[in-house]
Amino acid sequence: GLIRLQELIKAPSRYNLRLKIRQLPADTKDAKPLLKEMKRGKEFHVIFDCSHEMAAGILKQALAMGMMTEYYHYIFTTLDLFALDVEPYRYSGVNMTGFRILNTENTQVSSIIEKWSMERLQAPPKPDSGLLDGFMTTDAALMYDAVHVVSVAVQQFPQMTVSSLQCNRHKPWRFGTRFMNLIKEAHWEGLTGRITFNKTNGLRTDFDLDVISLKEEGLEKVGTWDPLSGLNMTENQKGKPANITDSLSNRSLIVTTILEEPYVMFKKSDKPLYGNDRFEGYCIDLLRELSTILGFSYEIRLVEDGKYGAQEDASGQWNGMVRELIDHKADLAVAPLAITYVREKVIDFSKPFMTLGISILYRKPNGTNPGVFSFLNPLSPDIWMYILLAYLGVSCVLFVIARFSPYEWYNPHPCNPDSDVVENNFTLLNSFWFGVGALMQQGSELMPKALSTRIVGGIWWFFTLIIISSYTANLAAFLTVERMESPIDSADDLAKQTKIEYGAVEDGATMTFFKVSFIFCLKRSYTRLW
Repeated sequence: GLIRLQELIKAPSRYNLRLKIRQLPADTKDAKPLLKEMKRGKEFHVIFDCSHEMAAGILKQALAMGMMTEYYHYIFTTLDLFALDVEPYRYSGVNMTGFRILNTENTQVSSIIEKWSMERLQAPPKPDSGLLDGFMTTDAALMYDAVHVVSVAVQQFPQMTVSSLQCNRHKPWRFGTRFMNLIKEAHWEGLTGRITFNKTNGLRTDFDLDVISLKEEGLEKVGTWDPLSGLNMTENQKGKPANITDSLSNRSLIVTTILEEPYVMFKKSDKPLYGNDRFEGYCIDLLRELSTILGFSYEIRLVEDGKYGAQEDASGQWNGMVRELIDHKADLAVAPLAITYVREKVIDFSKPFMTLGISILYRKPNGTNPGVFSFLNPLSPDIWMYILLAYLGVSCVLFVIARFSPYEWYNPHPCNPDSDVVENNFTLLNSFWFGVGALMQQGSELMPKALSTRIVGGIWWFFTLIIISSYTANLAAFLTVERMESPIDSADDLAKQTKIEYGAVEDGATMTFFKVSFIFCLKRSYTRLW
C-alpha cells in the first residue's frame, strides 16, 4: 500500500494534478464520514486502494448517499472487482474502473475456474463479502499458480532430498538455492497469465492486467496494461453509442431555468397546475421537443436565487444556474443564458439558439397634441428671430432708399404738370406692408420704380422664397409625425448623462461585461448600475 501511495504522490508533479489523500480508520467499515467529506469538497474522481470486502461496502454506502451518478468516477485497485455484485449500479451511470489479472477469456482457465466454482458451492462466500457465487478470487488463482510452479520445480529436481528440521538449529537447506533458481526459470501459462520471474530479484515479470469498466451489461474489458507497453485502451467502439446524445435515452434529468418572458413564463390557467405543466415559453417548447427526439424525461425547477450566474468577487464562488450545474443539483439549464468566456471555463454550452448583442433601450417619448403655436415648430426660435430682424431691417432700408431716390416721387395731380406738390408711396407703414406681402407671397399694390428699390425688393423676394419653401416642407412632417428624440446614441452618451436612470439584470452577462471592461465609459456606466 505504501509503495502504491508513493507512486501516486509523484503523479501530480508529472501531470499537473491536485491530489488529496484520505485514510479510512482500520477499525471501522463505516465510510460515510469520508464520503460526506468527498461530496462536500466536490471530489468526483476517486481512487480506492482497499480490499474487495471494503470496496463492496463503500459502493453500497455511496449508493445510499446519492454518489453513484455519472458525475463520479471511481477506480479500485483491488483485483477482485470483477467478482463483486455490481447489479445495483449498472444503470446508475457511475463511471467505475478496475483491474483484473485473471485471464477469464482463456478456455483452459475457464474450465479450471468452473471446476473450482463447483467445489466452492459447498462453502459459499460470506454474505457481507460482496462476492458472487461461483467466482474465483484473485488470491485463489495466485495460490493455484504458485502451487503449480512449485510442483514443476520439484519435478525438475528429482535428486532433491528433504532433511528433518530442528527447532534449535537454523541450518540452510543445501538444495535451497538450486530450488529457487528452478522456480525463477519457470515459464507457464497459468490462471493469471504468463508466469515468468526476474532471475535477479525474483519478482514476476511479463504479465498483463485487464482494465475493466462498468457498463449497463456489467463489467466489461476496455483495455490492457503490461509493464512494457503500458496502458492500451481497446474498448469496442461498436458497443458505444453512435452519438453522445444516444446516452440520454430513458434518462431522467433535472432542468434548472429562470423566469424570463417570452422564454420561460408561468402558464395562465383557471385550474391549478403542477410540475412541468406550470411553465410555457420558447425554452419550454424547445426542451419538450428535445425530450421527444432524444427520449429522455425531465423535471423543471426554478433556480433558487433567481440569478443567471456570475462569479462573486470575494469568494470566487458562482451563483445562479451556473452554481447549480457545478454542484450537480441540476443536469441541464435551459434558459436565455448568454455564452461567455468565464462561464465556459466551468460549464459546457450547447450550440446557441439565438445570437444577440448588447443594446441600449429607452422609453419612447409620450405623444402630445399640437398646441396653438405648434405652427412655429418647423423652425427654431432663433430662425424666427432672425426672420423678424431681417423683415424690420429690409423695410427700413426700403423706406430710406425710396426717400433718397427721385424716381420714387411722383405728382399726385397729373392734370397739373406745373404743380410743386410730390408724394412718395413708400412711407414707413407702406414699407412694412410691402415686406409682409412679399413674406406671405401675396404681394401688394405698391410697386418700386427706382432701380435701387427694385434691387432691395428682389433680394427680399428671393429670401422669402427660400424661407417659405423650407417652412412648407417641414410643416407637414411636424403636424403629422412626432419627432423622435435620441438623447442617447452611444455608450459614451449613456455614461455622460445623469438624467436618465439605467440598469441591467443583476449577475447577468451584461452586468459582468460592464464590470470587467477596461473601457472608461463602460466602467463609469457600471458604477451607475447600482
